[in-house]
Amino acid sequence: MKTHDFYYALPPELIAQTPIQRRDASRLMTLNKETGELGHYHFYDLPQFLKPGDCLVLNDSRVLPARLLGQREPTGGACEVVLLIDRGDNVWECLVRPGKKLRTGAKLSFGHGALQAEIIEVLENGNRLIRFFYEGIFLEILERLGKMPLPPYIKAELQDGERYQTVYSKEVGSAAAPTAGLHFTEALLEQIQAMGVNLCYVTLHVGLGTFRPVKAEDITDHEMHSEYCMIPAETARIINQTKQNEGRVICVGTTSCRTIESWAAEDGTLQETAGWTNIFIYPGYRFKVLDGLITNFHLPESTLIMLVSALAGREHVLHAYAKAVEEKYRFFSFGDAMLIL
Repeated sequence: MKTHDFYYALPPELIAQTPIQRRDASRLMTLNKETGELGHYHFYDLPQFLKPGDCLVLNDSRVLPARLLGQREPTGGACEVVLLIDRGDNVWECLVRPGKKLRTGAKLSFGHGALQAEIIEVLENGNRLIRFFYEGIFLEILERLGKMPLPPYIKAELQDGERYQTVYSKEVGSAAAPTAGLHFTEALLEQIQAMGVNLCYVTLHVGLGTFRPVKAEDITDHEMHSEYCMIPAETARIINQTKQNEGRVICVGTTSCRTIESWAAEDGTLQETAGWTNIFIYPGYRFKVLDGLITNFHLPESTLIMLVSALAGREHVLHAYAKAVEEKYRFFSFGDAMLIL
């Protein structure tokens, strides 16, 4: 299967640059995975598609304000660092700019010296290992000095950082938001729970690799990035019970989907787990646990549109996307949502 099989034409003006005022007022397209039938609603209509005994799986990861703007020492030249992976002992794997100037041994300063750093290694992939020096609590310093690492296709400045966090975000560690969850409000979650739908949480820390284009001509040659994820014992219990009682397991976002599919046994059961996953789901994949998916509209030729196509069929998905373009849906992170059942 070729990467260009997942191409669609998207007018740039349909890429949402800012979140809409009310989270759950986003539009919601429904897609029947068997027939391809489409429906057009709003996200606050979601409860009418859920049944008592269903289970929603949400990713409670919280975005790290991981983008640091500082100076190179002693010249004072500007630099930018994006934290990717905590390697322990105050060392992080990072993206840097300008790459040519930031070699091993380079010293950096952020927030008038409140946070200092030294590059200790240049990795094969071009990322840097950077050791940070500070007084106090690192996450508190980041909250003060860091900016949200918004996706490359968002050019507008984000006025309120919380709009790039889900209302249930808890575990700090993502470089990008699990955006399907951005549509939920606390009131909508309460309404869904009151119907007898179970809510359970996994954690997958989203890496910037999620935005990396598929450059291989054949999708099976693509090397998938790794991300750290966790399934708590209570979540495993709820999902197992849902399946046993013939309820539906509906994942909120591709990250929740990839987490549970990574660790499910062949019979679809789960247990408490934590570890790295590089699962790549594309057409031909047999889902072990997931029955439905709430997701945003994804980039052409991305691993995410391939995952959605594995669930609903490539032709159905591309037809839905063509309709979304025609109906001027908003695309990508701050865009509208799709429910596949």
